[in-house]
Amino acid sequence: QVQLVESGGGLVQAGGSLRLSCAASGRVISTYAMGWFRQAAGKEQEFVAAISWSGVRYYADSVKGRFGISRDNAKNTVYLQMNSLKPEDTAVYYCACQVKRINSYYSRGSYDYWGQGTQVTVSS
Repeated sequence: QVQLVESGGGLVQAGGSLRLSCAASGRVISTYAMGWFRQAAGKEQEFVAAISWSGVRYYADSVKGRFGISRDNAKNTVYLQMNSLKPEDTAVYYCACQVKRINSYYSRGSYDYWGQGTQVTVSS
């Protein structure tokens, strides 16, 4: 089974940057799609970014041009580089793994394994 552990969250001022990490164990993620979701207080969980098994990247409109998703196969880790952070980016960020190859990345149901989340707080 796949275990995912997020790290790198914290408090940052608006305009700053953070890099979130999602370390996977149990399976090699290099051939699997990985995604990032977030859930802000009072809101439903929303899609942030994904990288397919073939390396194609997908982003929510709200983060395009600011966030970048990548993976390090040697470390079995996926990253979310977050730049130009805004207060509305404040949320708990979750990483997810899609074991089976399907052409769908935007919904929670497309993923098989989830991490516990890491808090990101962006101050004004």
